[in-house]
Amino acid sequence: MNNNNANTKMLTKLMFSLLPVQILLAAVDSLDCFVSSYFASNFVGVTAMSAVGLYSPINLFVGALSLILAGGTSIICGKYLGRNEHEKLQNVFSLNLMVTFTVSAVLTIVFIVLGSFDLTGFLTSDMTVRPIFNSYLIGLGIGLLPNILTNQLPVFLSIENMNRRTLASSIIYVVSTVILNFLFVQVMHLEAFGLALASSVGNWIFFAVQIQYFLSGRSDLKVRLKKPDMSDAKEIVTTGLPGAASNVYQTLRGLIVNRLIEVFVGSIGISAFATADNLLRIFWAIPSGMLTVSRLLISVSIGEEDRQTLTDVMRVMFRRFVPLMGAVSAMIILFSRQLTMLFYQNTSDPVFMMTVWGLRILPLCMPLSIICMHFVCYAQASGKQFLIHILSLLDGVVCVTGFTAILISSLGIKSVYVANVLNGIVTTITIILYAWNRNRSFPRKMDELMVIPDDFGFAEDERLDLSISSIEEVVRISQTVQDFCLKKGIDERRSYLAGLSLEEMAGNVVEHGFTKDRKKHSVDVRVVHKDKDVILRIKDDCVPFDPNERRQMLDKDDPTKNVGIRMIYKIAQDVQYQNMLGLNVLTIRI
Repeated sequence: MNNNNANTKMLTKLMFSLLPVQILLAAVDSLDCFVSSYFASNFVGVTAMSAVGLYSPINLFVGALSLILAGGTSIICGKYLGRNEHEKLQNVFSLNLMVTFTVSAVLTIVFIVLGSFDLTGFLTSDMTVRPIFNSYLIGLGIGLLPNILTNQLPVFLSIENMNRRTLASSIIYVVSTVILNFLFVQVMHLEAFGLALASSVGNWIFFAVQIQYFLSGRSDLKVRLKKPDMSDAKEIVTTGLPGAASNVYQTLRGLIVNRLIEVFVGSIGISAFATADNLLRIFWAIPSGMLTVSRLLISVSIGEEDRQTLTDVMRVMFRRFVPLMGAVSAMIILFSRQLTMLFYQNTSDPVFMMTVWGLRILPLCMPLSIICMHFVCYAQASGKQFLIHILSLLDGVVCVTGFTAILISSLGIKSVYVANVLNGIVTTITIILYAWNRNRSFPRKMDELMVIPDDFGFAEDERLDLSISSIEEVVRISQTVQDFCLKKGIDERRSYLAGLSLEEMAGNVVEHGFTKDRKKHSVDVRVVHKDKDVILRIKDDCVPFDPNERRQMLDKDDPTKNVGIRMIYKIAQDVQYQNMLGLNVLTIRI
């Protein structure tokens, strides 16, 4: 069975299998904001909700630093995975932890000093809100270290195929945060400090569950106390910085928008916007989870120079992710009043309808944001610096602050919500115009919209992409591989061996891997003619199976066992196996 459609189906299946855990992980911080907002509005007061809103731009700045490290690390790890360079992967792991610890420690000191000495006047001039905000800032500083570290570890847990631990730690965090908020806010009456302290203690619990796996000795990646090789440090920052630029811009945007709301609407407007924004953050976890799944696949595809998979990731985004987010957005709009009543029960209070309108308008920008986020990620991985910066600048600060400033005198708080929707429209048009300008024609295909260079990957006449779903197809495709090699000028012996290798290894997957469970599986096969060599890449989504480990376990005195595996290692120049994101990837060079 050929080829592109089957590859897209396998990729779609993989992306959606990874998606739930990544959404839940992204929702952890969002759920924390939701819980904090709920307890602030119901048990502390609207003023405390203003303090939560004032922290939002600072949270974006912390998120930017975290994203620089996590995003850069994820992309570099993806490339090393694609090249099967495990030792470099280990070094990036150690380096990430060391740098993250240093950055987190410095930020912790800054937060505590700002709050303790009332140095937060640049954020608000409201003397009623500021003392509350100071105590809130101190409480959050206690948990900054684990907060940033827990944003790094899921990248490595995914590489280790330990998404269940991420899932478990996320659930534990959510439950513990609810309990701690009840204890510190409702029982002990610690007010804003209690809100922040609950988040901080929860972050320490979250971190402890995640890091325990890497300290247990069961992980391939080890926590090493010796100083790592610093050669990758610059690349992590320079690779992650463009993707985090949007967060930096959004920090500036948040400060400007908060000031506009304070001047034209008042603190009540900040409370309403913060409530709507914090509630929607739970749903923003869906696009964030989608991006996390796509980011690693995009970087792996670039590392492998796999043009087909690279474009397929974007196809899944447009065909599956965007419509799904559209449906979620419609549900939010439909239940906007009911959602607002979780925070404000008095429907006659002005803050109530201000929040309702936020939940009616803001969700419209979410499907469009998925497009922008994915193209920024792709541009980041492929080095398209101009596209990164123009999208980040528009999305991060220019559009929202500009449209808000123009509309706020006439629309009030609604101007902020409308500005976010207009921002999504502008960034989407910018992506199309960028491709149109670079291609000198309107983009009609995915690789044209992505502006993928013509020399990226292997030319169509130098590669063969196939998919196998049954044992009956194995022999036929083996002959197809042999014929392809002969047409490329490969001698008859190596052409025959290439077909035989494919038949043995793919047949082994179909006979044994397909029968391990009741799921529907397929084998994705790529044959490449490169530098007079034949490279076979066999990829499947069955249970992990390392042929080299099996070969080493075989009884050397019984040559009748696993003849196929023995034969492949004798005739091939090189055989490499890795289990990547739940996929078995076997590369054979003949």
